[in-house]
Amino acid sequence: MLNKYFYRIFKEHFSLSETTLIYLNLLANLLVLTLLGYILFKAFRYFGRKAIRKMANKTSTTFDDLLIKNRTFLNLTRIIIFILIYNLLKEILVDFPNLFTYAERITTIGIIFAIIWFIRSILLTIKDFLRTTEAFKDKPLESYVQIFMIVLWLIAAISSFSVLTGKPLIRFLTALGAFSAVLLLVFKDTILGFVSSIQVAVNDTVRIGDWITMEKYGADGDVVEINLTSVIIRNFDNTISSIPTYYLTSDSFKNWRTMNSSGGRRIKRAILIKINSIHFLTDEDIERFKKIELISDYITKSSEEIKKYNEEHNVDKSVLLNGRNLTNFGTFRIYLDHYIQNHPKINQDMLLMSRQLEPTPNGIPLEIYAFSREKVWQDYERVMANIFDHILASVKYFDLEVFQNPSSIDINNLKEFKKSE
Repeated sequence: MLNKYFYRIFKEHFSLSETTLIYLNLLANLLVLTLLGYILFKAFRYFGRKAIRKMANKTSTTFDDLLIKNRTFLNLTRIIIFILIYNLLKEILVDFPNLFTYAERITTIGIIFAIIWFIRSILLTIKDFLRTTEAFKDKPLESYVQIFMIVLWLIAAISSFSVLTGKPLIRFLTALGAFSAVLLLVFKDTILGFVSSIQVAVNDTVRIGDWITMEKYGADGDVVEINLTSVIIRNFDNTISSIPTYYLTSDSFKNWRTMNSSGGRRIKRAILIKINSIHFLTDEDIERFKKIELISDYITKSSEEIKKYNEEHNVDKSVLLNGRNLTNFGTFRIYLDHYIQNHPKINQDMLLMSRQLEPTPNGIPLEIYAFSREKVWQDYERVMANIFDHILASVKYFDLEVFQNPSSIDINNLKEFKKSE
């Protein structure tokens, strides 16, 4: 018999006891089995990989390429080698029935875990392949793979304990039912993350690539990964934020995706106008403002209407307050409306206006509300800055003043002015 080959050689050439011969035969057989397993593993791996690569190069699909990337054939080779070893154990350990029992159990466990790794590589390949499709490229596929792997590893662990102890599998499943409360506590975050991943996918609240903001956790950037336990966000300062997945359903956050798919990004910013710089327009002011091209027609038409009204009602215009009047602040708002309506970077199909907000101790806020065609952060900021540069520079043409807290230079200039008096 093949398993007694080394036994016969040692017996013919050496004068050794029966027990020693049996152990030497076992040691030699194990060395040969290890060497044979290693050679077969390398051979299967080399020729199998070569054959699959050759096949993959001939096909147009990327699925087979992903199989190679995730080492699917390597894991299949492990299963084959463990099965070969399992079938040879009975011959090699024929003189050691007790050792055979334990070796058989250990090899069976090796087969179980090799199968798990093979299934894992298949799942990763399916995930990577789905990620290349338009329908699944922004879905949290990692979460589903991870929950499936947790179940598989749990099954593998229970099966391994059953094989190792020789106890029926039903016993472990019964004990697992009694232990379920502890398991729920241990895997609480995992269960919450899985449920949240499903809710996120079904409700389409977050996709990979979305720009989200969660001020509570200091996250402001693009979602690069959604897995079972966390959401990975690459912030705009190139830092990484990791937020538990279930926070996407339990806490509030801002998703900017709809802004990117809409016609513009909102501009909503105000400047403070000094209240004491607001006044009625005189005839001289009206003539001066008629020279401003954007509001020339408005000033002409409005001033004529007001003049006609005052004349029809015999208003005493020796006091400017009487009757109807134009103000520099109202005229400035009309100017800004026309300016925004003629701005090439503002979406004219969306809401736009300049509006006066509630007065504050620091003045009256004059707010611009519009939508920029440019939605990329850098371009958007430039558009908004250009608009407000123009507003700040044009305020003085309407005899208005922007509120600004006095600096040390202003205070020193005031002191010098008082000394000069």
